Amino acid sequence: MTKRLSSVAGIIVAGALSAGCAIKPPLPPGVVEVQLATLNDFHGNLEPSKYVWDSVRQSEARTVMAGGIDTLGAALQAWRKQDPELLLVGAGDLIGASPPISSMWADEPTLAAMNMLGLRASTVGNHEFDAGRVELLRQQQGGCKSPRATKACKFEADYAGAKFNYLAANVIDMVTRKPVLPAYKIETAHGVKVGFIGTVLRETAETALASGIAGLEFIDEADAINRQLPELRKQGVGVFVVLLHQGGTTVEKFDQQDCSQLTGPVVDVVKRLDPAIRVIVSGHSHKGYLCRVDGRLVTQSDTAGHVMARIKLTVDTSTNTLRGVSATQEVMVPGTWPADPALDAYLKKARERSAAQLARPVAALAVPGVTRDLDDNGESPLGDLVADSVLAAGRPFGVQIAFMNNGGMRQDLDGGAGGRVTIGQAQAVLPFGNKLVVTNLKGWQIEELLEQQWRGGRDAVRGLLQVSDGFAYRWDGRRGEGSKVMPDSVTLNGVPLQKESSYRVMVNNFLAEGGDAFPMFANGVNRAGTDILAVDALTAYLVKREEMGKPAGKAETQKRITRLQ
Repeated sequence: MTKRLSSVAGIIVAGALSAGCAIKPPLPPGVVEVQLATLNDFHGNLEPSKYVWDSVRQSEARTVMAGGIDTLGAALQAWRKQDPELLLVGAGDLIGASPPISSMWADEPTLAAMNMLGLRASTVGNHEFDAGRVELLRQQQGGCKSPRATKACKFEADYAGAKFNYLAANVIDMVTRKPVLPAYKIETAHGVKVGFIGTVLRETAETALASGIAGLEFIDEADAINRQLPELRKQGVGVFVVLLHQGGTTVEKFDQQDCSQLTGPVVDVVKRLDPAIRVIVSGHSHKGYLCRVDGRLVTQSDTAGHVMARIKLTVDTSTNTLRGVSATQEVMVPGTWPADPALDAYLKKARERSAAQLARPVAALAVPGVTRDLDDNGESPLGDLVADSVLAAGRPFGVQIAFMNNGGMRQDLDGGAGGRVTIGQAQAVLPFGNKLVVTNLKGWQIEELLEQQWRGGRDAVRGLLQVSDGFAYRWDGRRGEGSKVMPDSVTLNGVPLQKESSYRVMVNNFLAEGGDAFPMFANGVNRAGTDILAVDALTAYLVKREEMGKPAGKAETQKRITRLQ
């Protein structure tokens, strides 16, 4: 065994020992232990993927393969042998922005896998709303009547729905003034009633298609959570766990016990919760932590099923109160636990059903791969490529400028074997199924649109819009909000934009409806929807460029955006 493999094996053994193999002292009379396992931001990652394992138990970070529904199933099977009443719960974004093996089937394989894993409840995340309210309710309840008719009920002839409960205490129907989904779920383990309350970030409206969430209001998370407690107490619940799809970050490692440097929106929410709530399972920021905020445990595991948290609730049954809580993080390394045959077989089936379609070659790239990495100006090679593909698709509609949002591109574009992009790789880059929309904006509106990139500091989260060939501008980070774009620097084919002239613009339908907090797109006139999918525009562009003898893709950005300071 090489030194590296030996080290990784040692880490795996350490992880297994922390999973509960040690002999535990008996609990005092009248005290029971309720065990939870938690997932967040799974995003349809049925298969394992690379994970950078940077633990307090190692001297240096190591990259391993982790996750996959087969490994999750194996871990849960082993843990349930220790405690058959273990409860698996989620903190949102189980689906959406998924790899093609899941997204091409409307994420139905992922939801079926969650059923097989024994998931009991999960809050909705913002990505559960990617295809809109109607589709979310179908995914919960089952059936084949879907706005994504080409994908729904194609993996199995009849989709039966999620057996677990999606929760949404702060997603309110504007007509009924009630939550569109249950606000909470009560589960009983070892005779203890545990109330799970679910909420999604209140800024979800900025991240979802406006047409898909029409009639819904996303209210303050803490207020929505606190108002559930009287009703839960009437039903005999004294132990409360919040499933919160809102997160933060910390410089501390993902498995650092009682970390204390957590920052971000989750902290404000936690500090305003009722004192009776002492456990918060969070998500959204894709950062692992085991922190304490005002004495409460706040956890998050990694994205893509790389890590699951294990939480132990020590409960006094005589007073129906939580006496103590602790947690660990368990990295989902394949082979650590004995296989779960049912999940192994299901993953094999999903792979076989998807492989032939996803492996179809599209075209060659000019480089081995095109990355989403942003340069100091705020531009990325992949952003350039995708924006150019949108522009090319829009030429028959008179389009002059195309924009692309960073959040819509979920992976780098890999040239794959022989340097040829496959259908699966293209879909991994653009998994949302967005269609392209054309509209007209005046020059002054485009300049205002660019200024919206920095409004409220959102550029730190979403980055800058990626722009198509021929469009360029300069900006200065020292200038105040609303005036960062340098005067007269916005040009099209080298000519400054005229404030009152109208320009034909193409974007995906998410941006066209004002998504990502770009309301100016929604103000466009002469709007026309197309039936062109963004991913189809990308593949068509790659094919055309190869046919011209000029394969697309660059390793570096094209310097369309210039930052002065």
